[in-house]
Amino acid sequence: MKPLFLMFIPLILIVGSCGDPGLRDNPLLTDYNTPFDAPPFDRIEDEHYLPAIEEAIKQHKEEIDAIIDNPEEPTFENTIVAYDNAGELLSSVNSVFGGVRSAETNPRLQEIARETTPMLSAHRNEISMDQDLFDRIKTVYDNRHDINLDQEQMRLVEVYYRDFERNGAALPEEDREVLKELNERMSMISLQLGENVLEETNNFILELEEDDLDGLPRGVVSAAAEAAEREGLEDKWAITLHKPSWIPFVTYSERRGLREEIFTAFINRANNDNEYDNKDLFAELMQLRLQMARLLGFNNYAEYFLDIQMAQNPDNVYDFLDEIWPPSVNRAHMEIRDMQAIIDREGGGFDLEPWDWWYYAEKVRQEKYELDEDEIGPYFTIENVRKGNFTLANELFGLTFEERPEVPVYHEEVEAYEVFDHDGSHLGILYIDPHPRPGKRQGAWCGTYRTGSWENGERISPIVTIVMNFSRPTGGNPAMLSWDETTTYFHEFGHALHNFFAEGKYRRTARSVPRDFVELPSQILENWAGEPELMKMYAVHYETGETIPDELIERLRNAEHFNQGFDMTEYLASSYLDMDWHTTDHGDDIDVLAFEEESMNRIGLPDEIVPRWRTTYFGHIHGTGYAAGYYVYRWAGVLDADAFMAFKETGDLFNQEVAERFRKYILAENALWEGMEAYVKFRGREPDIEPFLIQKGLK
Repeated sequence: MKPLFLMFIPLILIVGSCGDPGLRDNPLLTDYNTPFDAPPFDRIEDEHYLPAIEEAIKQHKEEIDAIIDNPEEPTFENTIVAYDNAGELLSSVNSVFGGVRSAETNPRLQEIARETTPMLSAHRNEISMDQDLFDRIKTVYDNRHDINLDQEQMRLVEVYYRDFERNGAALPEEDREVLKELNERMSMISLQLGENVLEETNNFILELEEDDLDGLPRGVVSAAAEAAEREGLEDKWAITLHKPSWIPFVTYSERRGLREEIFTAFINRANNDNEYDNKDLFAELMQLRLQMARLLGFNNYAEYFLDIQMAQNPDNVYDFLDEIWPPSVNRAHMEIRDMQAIIDREGGGFDLEPWDWWYYAEKVRQEKYELDEDEIGPYFTIENVRKGNFTLANELFGLTFEERPEVPVYHEEVEAYEVFDHDGSHLGILYIDPHPRPGKRQGAWCGTYRTGSWENGERISPIVTIVMNFSRPTGGNPAMLSWDETTTYFHEFGHALHNFFAEGKYRRTARSVPRDFVELPSQILENWAGEPELMKMYAVHYETGETIPDELIERLRNAEHFNQGFDMTEYLASSYLDMDWHTTDHGDDIDVLAFEEESMNRIGLPDEIVPRWRTTYFGHIHGTGYAAGYYVYRWAGVLDADAFMAFKETGDLFNQEVAERFRKYILAENALWEGMEAYVKFRGREPDIEPFLIQKGLK
């Protein structure tokens, strides 16, 4: 997911500039005095965030004013570099606040977010549309070919100029004022959409009696018992709307009515016409985004977003989706026929419905591939999968990891590791936060509490976090991950490696890649997860110590295309929905559910499948990170499948020459190359879609 940026703080200067004694005692504004200068989570209280953000905004304004008021002619150093260096404290405080609020929020943090969001939006608007600042940046941009700039410096100038144009600095004053209002309102809507989904997720519990446990494996029953205990329910079992809870339930429960109840609750989050309903908010957001895009000279928001992506424009995205939709939905129909045959054979007397999919897909898997989760799970404990990621990083890049319990963490479940490069030098710190909690938003993501940077010729190492919502240990057994959770772990770890390896000298371009490229470094690691050579290094039975046997690996490999029709179709349905929302000329009255239905009818989504993300809980597009960009995971899938072939073609999954090229062009030199240019330098050509189609069982 999109990282949260945090830069190294010149702490002595910060302390000296804070005259208020309360600010001098604020751990966010003083010398951290922690191992590796990690955030002092053990000293930070909720009440520290608001004054720290206010002080950081104040200091950032002073830094910007110093650039504007500089009497010297604008130069690369006194304007571009000075702007790049400004706001380090604000980035720092925001990254800590944003990271904690995503992973361990509470009502007070939500209240602070509602107070600071418009404050921060106004601050960003003030800077990005300041005409005096823009004039200085434009002067350097206009003269860039006449001054002695290297490749990285040239790109920095061009990216900053583009940023200001895209943020409205070149608009007439009247339009700039309108855009400021739009930005502030959109930021508040995005915040509220996310809070509503979190509330809806936490507020629903399916209470079970003993008679409701038919078909559930012991691990699922134990997890449900522990969930009920946490909720204060005596002699009950509880299923929640967190995926490690509801997906195993609908996969194994023989109670069809209960499967329908929990599934319906999940797909109707923030769509219940209550105080947490997102329909009207989202409709307003679509109108505002369209208005914003048109102010900036684009026909719609998708054109605005895609203008700086690899895909370039909406037509290219739709062409890509249209190419892979037919084989995906055809495969889904084959899977539907397989499941309906089981229903009919068992005398079910009903047609397959969406809430039946997981249950009958599991029956197909056991029949066709003789795979049982109880047989697989003991080899994929969360500790084993972590070891698999660390082993892969060592085999490819020579990295090693050492747990550092002395590093402060924001929750007792979070683990902290020091990361060493191949030469034994310190590379960074990695936090791992594995399990769901009421205060944690759903999904999995990678972020940073400090981005890698440079100061006075010295590298400042990054502090990276990967946050997941994986199955918990239950019944005295370790947490055993599903295959989806296993590959997700590898995925987020790939984002972490990208953060560790980025080498740019400037903040803005150090890890700046198009959104439809950024998933390549993460998704490619998923390819190694199921390779027998690596699997034998990490998949060990937690009770017997036995390495996963060849026969079980073969069955897993034979099932690699299992349920791919469903996986591709539900994903692509959400991608189409996202694009339709952001290319449509919305009027004043938007019926969210009718629009969604029309979008799905247009592509012919099978009745048995629901989009992976429906509009009201489609968190990827509630914010700006993936709005008009949900397609990127499969676009990057073409890149990662082709890039993985570069290793496979050598006959060595850990080929050091290919790994070195991948680190250099894909992970490290983001400040020099972007998108396709970087990929061609790595691969020697543009990507071929064939490996992707084969990987997904579409050819």
